[in-house]
Amino acid sequence: MDERSRYEAVSSRDARFDGAFFFAVVTTGIYCRPSCPAVTPKRANVRFYPTAAAAQAGGFRACRRCRPDAVPGSAEWNVRADVVGRAMRMIGDGVVDREGVPGLAGRLGYSARQVQRQLNAELGAGPVALARAQRSHTARVLLQTTGLPVTEIAFAAGFASVRQFNDTIRRIYARTPSALRAEAGTGLGGGPATGLRAGIPLRLAHRGPYAAGALFDLLGEGAVDRIEEMAGEPGRRTYRRTLRLPYGTGIAAVDEGLPGPWLEARIHLTDLRDLTTAVQRLRRLFDLDADPYAVDEALATDPRLAPLVAARPGLRSPGAADPEEEAVRALVGRERAAELVERYGKVLDGPCGALTHVFPEPGVLAGAVTDPALRTLTAALADGELRLDAGADREEAERALGTLPGVDRRTAALIRMRALGDPDADPYGTAGAERWRPWRSYAVRHLETAARQPQISAPSQAAATSRQAKSSTSTA
Repeated sequence: MDERSRYEAVSSRDARFDGAFFFAVVTTGIYCRPSCPAVTPKRANVRFYPTAAAAQAGGFRACRRCRPDAVPGSAEWNVRADVVGRAMRMIGDGVVDREGVPGLAGRLGYSARQVQRQLNAELGAGPVALARAQRSHTARVLLQTTGLPVTEIAFAAGFASVRQFNDTIRRIYARTPSALRAEAGTGLGGGPATGLRAGIPLRLAHRGPYAAGALFDLLGEGAVDRIEEMAGEPGRRTYRRTLRLPYGTGIAAVDEGLPGPWLEARIHLTDLRDLTTAVQRLRRLFDLDADPYAVDEALATDPRLAPLVAARPGLRSPGAADPEEEAVRALVGRERAAELVERYGKVLDGPCGALTHVFPEPGVLAGAVTDPALRTLTAALADGELRLDAGADREEAERALGTLPGVDRRTAALIRMRALGDPDADPYGTAGAERWRPWRSYAVRHLETAARQPQISAPSQAAATSRQAKSSTSTA
């Protein structure tokens, strides 16, 4: 998009571009999402930025009305496989917070200076500024949904000091942390750690239509006992699963119902420093940063897929909450995965209903299982020979998978599609799939869903989408 088309999107308050870019108003000193309901500013007073971090670096603070920090992430980072796309996925996963810029650069195979230069050139902000913008959003969520003391929130969000935390919150939100908390109207003060005890309520934003039913069907059919469960009637289901995270474990619950352009969720964590990582992994699992408009427009030109797209607009291609777990499951299947959890999985300190374990780590499986293919795969994951993290190079990962005994082309492509979140993978070698590029993963999901479910009418789905669009658009 050029600046003219961006301004047209702002003038029409087009929510399709929320997260794709941000605009700032020089006369007010604030930055917004394209769909901000405020009066459209004059073109001469508008500046455009590719990221919220770039707008913040330009000296602008977040709009209180449209909350631009709560929009879906740019769909570009899911699609792109270059160093900038990989870096953005890893920053989202909290790598800079845990390992610093040198750790990020090392994972990318570049020097810290090269990473800094490329991100600044393309996004207007370096890795530290991008991570700081993410930390501020995490801090806002904790301030407004938990009763944790402000000092604990500062470190849980990833800030190095309380002073840095206070300065950042004031600069981005033009309020003190205490004022930001009071604004939420929750009545939470510096009391008990409600985020640990009762879970943190979240609204996981997405753009455009979202065919939740089909995705929840897929997750329910593949759920592995002890680490996953699906409860409730279709249309009102709740998917719950355990999470293995950098600092501890967690349990996430996500609701199917669609009161607005988000999914309602609640996350229970043993260590609140894992919040950012847990949220990003849920976003990848539910494919919340996709651009359904671009996907549906491209696939609808194919006569075979056109009626499927019309029947289920916004169908997603789910990723994985734990890429290493997903690789093992792709290799051994659901029943065998359940056996591995029962025998080698780590028991939760606080089991919750049917959720009692987290999936075993690759190193544990590599030293315990006798299946040669599984042992080789888990050993490669454990020693870093095979990387499936958020910033892994998809081509390198597929080449590494191809060298492992027992991992055929179909299994490698499944791992690429789910564990690596590749939007352009076809595990089944579907005839004519080349014309669906770069959205083959979505085309495959349409075909699978149509084979599994009775066809629903496009008008009924369109009506549901219309009802969704009329709902409130605030997100947290």
